[in-house]
Amino acid sequence: MSLVNENKLSAMLVSKEENVRYLSGFSGDSATLIITPEKKILVTDGRYTEQAGAEAKDFEIIEQTEGLWRKTAETILSLKIKKIGFEGKHLTYAVHAALKKLLPKVELVHISLENFREVKDEEEISLIQKACDIADFAFEEVLKFIRPGLKEFEVAAFLENAMRNKGSEKAAFDTIVASGVRGSLPHGISTEKLIISGEFVTMDFGATYKGYASDITRTVAVGKATEEMRNVYGAVLKAQESVLPKIKTGVSGVELDAFARKVLGEYEKYFAHSLGHGVGLEIHEEPRLSKKSKCLSLKKNMIVTDEPGVYIEGKFGVRIEDTVLVTDNGGVRLTKSDKKLVEL
Repeated sequence: MSLVNENKLSAMLVSKEENVRYLSGFSGDSATLIITPEKKILVTDGRYTEQAGAEAKDFEIIEQTEGLWRKTAETILSLKIKKIGFEGKHLTYAVHAALKKLLPKVELVHISLENFREVKDEEEISLIQKACDIADFAFEEVLKFIRPGLKEFEVAAFLENAMRNKGSEKAAFDTIVASGVRGSLPHGISTEKLIISGEFVTMDFGATYKGYASDITRTVAVGKATEEMRNVYGAVLKAQESVLPKIKTGVSGVELDAFARKVLGEYEKYFAHSLGHGVGLEIHEEPRLSKKSKCLSLKKNMIVTDEPGVYIEGKFGVRIEDTVLVTDNGGVRLTKSDKKLVEL
């Protein structure tokens, strides 16, 4: 309730799905939370009332039948709330306009809840570790599967199926499989392109376990790698591993991103994105490890990615990524798959 007190609010309205889950335990969608110093209310519809009752035991469950926002506004009015914080980054313009119309005498104040989820507790770390273990398993399995003549989307499907068979609820994001010249696309979602001998294949994927995500990228060579491919791979691996011990309490996101770029040396100009991001209930969350990071000091038990990459248009790309736990003594890899250059 610190945000309520700091902003002199009467209550807090939570609507972003991940924040609803974090604060209440409810894992469904189509829900809002209304939290006051005295009450904790969850509003949802008849599809989820039984589930909400089981998962959000500390919340009063209110069922809506004529629209989520209408019932949410009605509940706010019944509590005689005068000033309420809402998640401005989550609400659409249309919903905000509707709330203003439904709550003409209630002051709506923008608040952000993302920072509350930056530092993970022991249970969260355990769940993310499980999601990482599932992703590691899928990588070991896919190495037995990849061969020339397969389509990228066949490799993506194999990875996702392997993760589901090991306990993943769903892929943490759209699986990236980019081979050959498509490897220069950092977010090259899998296509019908055939994988051919002599190419790099970059695979960026993750599992979801009890709502929590993992994120891993490995780049492998199908057939023999050229000297240029080996040089680039070595540079990316050196940057990725050099950063790891520096991912510790007190270091800023800007410092880490700059360090990785320095280690990449001549290949830095081909590094087209930031070094990393937080991972948790969302695959991309705070803190960010980037040139414009707002994280001035990492905290113990944050979980971030370490993912430098080099993308050479018309040739290939290489990215190596781990999900990493921040500690006082450096980063601890939660994804443990081998990173040596694999030639299949």
